[in-house]
Amino acid sequence: MADPKGFLKYQRRTPRRRPSQLRILDWNEVYEDFPPDQLRDQAARCMDCGIPFCNNGCPLGNLIPDWNDLVYRDNWRAAIERLHATNNFPEFTGRLCPAPCEAACVLGINEDPVTIKQVEVEIIDRAWQEGWVGPVLPSVKTGKKVAVVGSGPAGLAAAQQLTRAGHGVVVFERDDRIGGLLRYGIPEFKMEKRFLERRLGQMAAEGTEFRTDTEIGLAVTADELRSEFDAIVLAGGATAGRDLPIEGRDLAGIHQAMEYLKPSNQVQEGDLEESPISAKGRNVIIIGGGDTGADCLGTAHRQGAASIHQFEIMPRPPDTRSDSTPWPTWPLQYRVSSAHEEGGGREFAISTVRFIDDGTGRVAGLDTHRVEPDFTEGRMSFAEVAGSEDHFEADLVLLAMGFTGPERSPMLEQFGVELTDRGNVDRDDTWSTNVEGVFVAGDMGRGQSLIVWAIAEGRSAAAAVDEYLMGETTLPAPVRPTDQPLR
Repeated sequence: MADPKGFLKYQRRTPRRRPSQLRILDWNEVYEDFPPDQLRDQAARCMDCGIPFCNNGCPLGNLIPDWNDLVYRDNWRAAIERLHATNNFPEFTGRLCPAPCEAACVLGINEDPVTIKQVEVEIIDRAWQEGWVGPVLPSVKTGKKVAVVGSGPAGLAAAQQLTRAGHGVVVFERDDRIGGLLRYGIPEFKMEKRFLERRLGQMAAEGTEFRTDTEIGLAVTADELRSEFDAIVLAGGATAGRDLPIEGRDLAGIHQAMEYLKPSNQVQEGDLEESPISAKGRNVIIIGGGDTGADCLGTAHRQGAASIHQFEIMPRPPDTRSDSTPWPTWPLQYRVSSAHEEGGGREFAISTVRFIDDGTGRVAGLDTHRVEPDFTEGRMSFAEVAGSEDHFEADLVLLAMGFTGPERSPMLEQFGVELTDRGNVDRDDTWSTNVEGVFVAGDMGRGQSLIVWAIAEGRSAAAAVDEYLMGETTLPAPVRPTDQPLR
């Protein structure tokens, strides 16, 4: 235990965000540097519990008390070894994961939880700075070849594990750059892409091969892939955005979130001079109150929107943990992201009825009404609140209501994989599909979830593939396909 009285002496602290009026003028990450002495104090708050529920709160099973103690003792080299033992990409999770580990922290029962996520990202940033992160080369080459389809966090995790096990791994990506949603779904202000490039450089040095602009099912058929590789991991994500099929949906100016976020990121990559879908000078409505909606919100601020409203159909959560989500589950409570701090209105318990035409075929606004939860039929639905009709002006509407599963594609048809009732690729306890030698990991099999689950599934699927190819494996498998999150 780092400091037996640390949780009594120190209050929870997190890095300060740069002033809103300044940070919306650039695309850099929003946080200021965190002083090392304050980080040591935060690590000291960890109580090294007899049963560390934070480990179970994290799908990766991160050894959180271990590396908190090592940071407190200034043993950073050992800390990164403990961290990398369970997590291939802590620089991603330390910036993008909502930290279910903190929700499960024992200290969080009656105090603010330990700042686990901040300690994690400081460890990996320090390790890169000191030159402690280099290629991990396999001790033997197996002669087996594995194709990984999709280069998001699940695909990258599976690829790195399988490369280190000695297999020849090729990652196929339909976009022009590697990274999946890490590349084109996450705005620069949440994670600068230099962190992604740095890790991809390590993977390339380890022997992982990347092929971009290659859509399986079109550029390369499923049969061609199966003839070249001994095993295949499908990790294409859940990229089919949930739609809103109401009156006026076909008007110009209404876009899925990813149609908006991708070109915005391409501008930051230098591939485009300006986005073809810009919020500059526009009245923007974002339908969807989750993380993707917040990404759209922060992007619209930086593009210079005239006004922004973000809609959420659920009621406003309570300011503190709801009794319906007791510790150690993910708490239902009101949250303010950095994008929300920057401005814009948040509307809760609201439903859009129709989109309004400006007379030229472009959206000019939308009609709404307020709703309240209705459980009369045994499951939650939403009932209209009488007399709550309203109208909002908008000439740009972004649909950020989540994702419904993998896109129906020639690839899935050619492989002939079975789908679940929810539209995800079905898999058994060994991560196998119904097709021999074809496995699935991440959101493509699980459905829309967290980055930390994607990495955990990629690691576990890699272990299953290694065992399939070699008869046994020493690769770790932190989760099973049937595991459910605490959130």
